[in-house]
Amino acid sequence: MKIGNLNHVAIAVPDLGAARDLYRDQFGAEVSEFVPMPEQGVTTVFVTLGNTKIELLEALGEKSPIANFIERNPNGGIHHVCYEVDNIMDARDQLKADGARILGDGEPRVGAHGKKILFLHPKDFYGTLIELEEV
Repeated sequence: MKIGNLNHVAIAVPDLGAARDLYRDQFGAEVSEFVPMPEQGVTTVFVTLGNTKIELLEALGEKSPIANFIERNPNGGIHHVCYEVDNIMDARDQLKADGARILGDGEPRVGAHGKKILFLHPKDFYGTLIELEEV
């Protein structure tokens, strides 16, 4: 398996509207509309940059994994990084064979871009939560 481009850096925020406004107004960035993703417990906004994106995340519901993150980090912070892979199933199988842990049930699900994603356990990657997205 070989990782591809950095797709995005995700930042969990306590107030998605304020964060969206800050990136749009302070940085002049192109920002998306709010995209609720109830199956993942988040609402997202993507900030488009020249070479990658920033994903702003806000908790959607009390059981959201972002709610726990914000509880521990009230001002928000970097939540995960997302790398592109050509074939997510091959990547998953190779990573598992090498001892990496896949979060959830280990099966890809559809992410915010409508593409297959998986998350890798941060304890296996120097404390960094990694998302893989099939391109």
